[in-house]
Amino acid sequence: MCSPQEFGMNAWSGRMLTRSRSRSRGPGAGPRRCREEPEPLRKGEAAAERRKSHSPMKHQRKAQRLCVAYEGSDSEKGEGAEPLKVPVWEPQNWQQQLANIRAMRSKKDAPVDHLGAEHCYDSSAPPKQVRRYQVLLSLMLSSQTKDQVTAGAMQRLRAQGLTVDSILQTDDATLGKLIYPVGFWRSKVKYIKQTSAILQQCYGGDIPASVAELVALPGVGPKMAHLAMAVAWGIVSGIAAVDTHVHRIANRLRWTKKATKSPEETRTALEEWLPRELWHEINGLLVGFGQQTCLPVHPRCQGCLNQALCPAAQGL
Repeated sequence: MCSPQEFGMNAWSGRMLTRSRSRSRGPGAGPRRCREEPEPLRKGEAAAERRKSHSPMKHQRKAQRLCVAYEGSDSEKGEGAEPLKVPVWEPQNWQQQLANIRAMRSKKDAPVDHLGAEHCYDSSAPPKQVRRYQVLLSLMLSSQTKDQVTAGAMQRLRAQGLTVDSILQTDDATLGKLIYPVGFWRSKVKYIKQTSAILQQCYGGDIPASVAELVALPGVGPKMAHLAMAVAWGIVSGIAAVDTHVHRIANRLRWTKKATKSPEETRTALEEWLPRELWHEINGLLVGFGQQTCLPVHPRCQGCLNQALCPAAQGL
């Protein structure tokens, strides 16, 4: 608490300060407004403020605000309006070409129809630990091998009792004799043994039910994995078994947006446009068509229903 003398001095100082501020505001100045309420601009100040409002910086800020994007209301867009769909590329005349291939393959008399890897397992065996394992093994043997050779190797293996346990109990030399002359048979002996051991230890003798797990097995590639999913598990995970036949025919018919360099690249290109309900069918159709008509060398274009629709036939 201050003393009366101090209080008087403070009051006198306060009055002097008030008078000084009143004089600075000029004669006739009304009561001072609250701090939150701005004082009216003088004539010179108003002009300066107007010049300031027309400065380039002010225009720049206003332009930035006008460029802000906004989302229109439902009334502007229209209720129930569907999002724009990007058109999917598809080859010309592919439906007619496919219909012609179906007609040429109606007899189902190509080697793939009876001797393909998906036909080499024992259909009467229990699915778990036997049938699905045989499907996978036949696919591993089929790589770089003709269907007739794969079928013969599978017959010899099945005669010995084709299970995970029987393969692991068979020595490498005997296993090599049983699968010879499949392509790269020495490497396949090693892969079959390694894969069988993994299946016994990690999957109870069965095979995995996903593409990711299948391709992680020694000697199993994407082509085998997708076909194993379709044949062993009944799941269409992709266009199965795009081999050299499918790769060759798809490029001859221009069924890829650009030329592809490998069967796996062709599979990816086909899946981008081919309707999913055709994925399971297309492999068998094209493989048999490649075995009988659209041969690697000297294709039989004269007897092909697609001769007038095939871009490659025009240059042969």
